[in-house]
Amino acid sequence: MGANGNDPGPSAVLLLRDGFTRVSEGIETVLESAEPRMLRFRASNSANPVAWLIWHLSRVQDDHFTFLARALDPASEAEQRWIANDWVSRFNLPYRRLDTGFGHSSEQVADFGMYDGQYLRGYHLDVHRQSLEILGTLREPDLGTVIDRRWDPPVTAAARLVSILGETTAHLAQAQFVRGIYKDMNHAKRP
Repeated sequence: MGANGNDPGPSAVLLLRDGFTRVSEGIETVLESAEPRMLRFRASNSANPVAWLIWHLSRVQDDHFTFLARALDPASEAEQRWIANDWVSRFNLPYRRLDTGFGHSSEQVADFGMYDGQYLRGYHLDVHRQSLEILGTLREPDLGTVIDRRWDPPVTAAARLVSILGETTAHLAQAQFVRGIYKDMNHAKRP
């Protein structure tokens, strides 16, 4: 119960919507005035650059939300934005068509090759819009629905959504950290 005893407070779906919107806003901030050198900067030889991190978190969100929509409604026409809006061709990456970056080696990350902040922003905003649309179709009882029996215990919609939010938030924080290192290094080099 809420403070007044009657209001149950915000729904879980609204909280998830807010969480994904915060990630999207964080990406906007990271990409503000982003230059290709910053987007490709690696803090060490095996660290992930900002561009790859934003692409990866967007791919995971795109893939997992589409899976969620179809698992909850087999008639859903949800399709990954990566394919539906042909971001895959625009990015022209050296990976498999539906690759999300999960498990990429340092060498695969180095081969990424897309350092255009507008493309990264455009793709993420496309994914974010569809994510909000899918969240808009959910009701509280949907959150308890098992959507993936390949795991033990089987994964519910709520568990998958929290997992996606956790991963996207973690990768956003990594991108913010790398951006900060890059800015500090470049600021220190100036006379």
